[in-house]
Amino acid sequence: MSAGGTTLIETAGVRKAYGEFVALDNVSLTVRDGEVLSIVGPNGAGKTTLVNVLTGLLKPTEGIVRFKGQDIAGIGPVKLAKRGMARAFQLVHIFPALTVAQTIAVAVVSQSDKSLRLFASLRADEAVRRKVHEVAAIFGLERKLDIESRLLSQGEKKLLDIASAFALVPEVILLDEPTSGVSSGDKHGIMTTLIAAARRAGVKAIILVEHDMDLVAEYSSRIVALQGGKVLADRVPAEFFADPEIVAAIVGKRVGKLALGH
Repeated sequence: MSAGGTTLIETAGVRKAYGEFVALDNVSLTVRDGEVLSIVGPNGAGKTTLVNVLTGLLKPTEGIVRFKGQDIAGIGPVKLAKRGMARAFQLVHIFPALTVAQTIAVAVVSQSDKSLRLFASLRADEAVRRKVHEVAAIFGLERKLDIESRLLSQGEKKLLDIASAFALVPEVILLDEPTSGVSSGDKHGIMTTLIAAARRAGVKAIILVEHDMDLVAEYSSRIVALQGGKVLADRVPAEFFADPEIVAAIVGKRVGKLALGH
């Protein structure tokens, strides 16, 4: 993916308040075709609230949220997935008793006009089986299709959760800490797999919520930093990491120079 395309997501003046507590304050941002946009910030900065607003789980108190020019404020993740935006969660959301194939098939069938008689569809529908195999292969899970999800490693469970989001055929996918709970040695491999999968699947943009600044530096095309519910910075990685005050505000300490991958 290469950045600089048309605007897919736009927020303007978004405010989310819970009584007197303001979780988001005048947040305006865009997500463009071709971008990997990272949302970063310390705990309590408003990242989760912003993600929930972007994915239709929360309706903002004030402001505009649009996807492909249409208002999506508070419409819910199911309707939003139908329009072309999907989310993979920080915590793995899979059914442990289902096989890998069945788990992916849930997403495949949900995006079609077919009956939700899942297992009948998986057995009898060649198109469903083909799509399940295609998605599994992208994420290196093709040899695990008949294995129950509970028997996978944590890294494989993470990939399965994200594969299910990709099976929804999104134009935009939001990855909420995709490497959380994964060993340090596996993090870059998972991110490389995700970016490659996005290119192969025709995903137009990725929104990444991530605490690991090495991953943010390497894989982002743009970074939006939140602090206290406000946008502290909206910059390309080279500019972002060149400002020690911004980096210190986000990670809580000054850090050395990070290698930039884009």
